[in-house]
This record gives sequence, C-alpha cells and structure tokens, in this order.
Amino acid sequence: MHVLTLKRSVTAAALSLATVAGITAAATDAQAYDKSTTTISCNAAKVRAQPSKNATVKGIAYKKDKILFDQFAYKQSEKTWYTRGKVTRKSDGAKIYGYVAYMCANPYETNPAPTPKIPK
Repeated sequence: MHVLTLKRSVTAAALSLATVAGITAAATDAQAYDKSTTTISCNAAKVRAQPSKNATVKGIAYKKDKILFDQFAYKQSEKTWYTRGKVTRKSDGAKIYGYVAYMCANPYETNPAPTPKIPK
C-alpha cells in the first residue's frame, strides 16, 4: 500500500512540474500555430532571428518572395504581430528562416493585413 501511495505522489509531483513549466514557457508571448505558404507583400521586409524589432536581422525578403510560415507570434511589449517561417528569395533562391512583420507576411496576401485578435 505504501508503494502505491509513493507512486501516486511522484506522478502528481511530475504533473505539477510539467504544468508549471508549460505555463512559464507560454507566458512570454502569445502564439498561434498554422502551416501554409504565402508571399511577401511589402517592397522589402527584414527577416529577424526573434520576434522583436531589436532582434538580429538574418536577411531581407522582397515583394513576391515566398514564405512557408508555421507560427504567428505577438510581441506584447511592442503590440506587434510577427510571422515565423522560411523565406525563399526569388532573386537568388536563398532560404532564410526567421520572423517577418505580420503586415508584410500574412496568409491573406494583402497589405495592410487583418491582424489576429490580441490575446488577453
């Protein structure tokens, strides 16, 4: 009987830790996941390493370049949405993986983009 109680205690502790870790990981930025292809709608857009205006620029995407996106991220401190994905440039075929401002890389292929609801 003591072994069963010990197993339940260990299981409960593991679940509690996993829940706390999940909440902590999700608390920084709101994110929505999807996977599709669209094109860059701005004349030029910076592809950044992180969803932030101050993040390192990994490359430049140009109008009508393809982007295979897999995530949207909302940067609460900037009140800005970002699209994460792999940009394939038409000019040289270079592939750049990173974050692009949502208004330039959105699934509706329009500019300005209808932005997702802001999470509370």
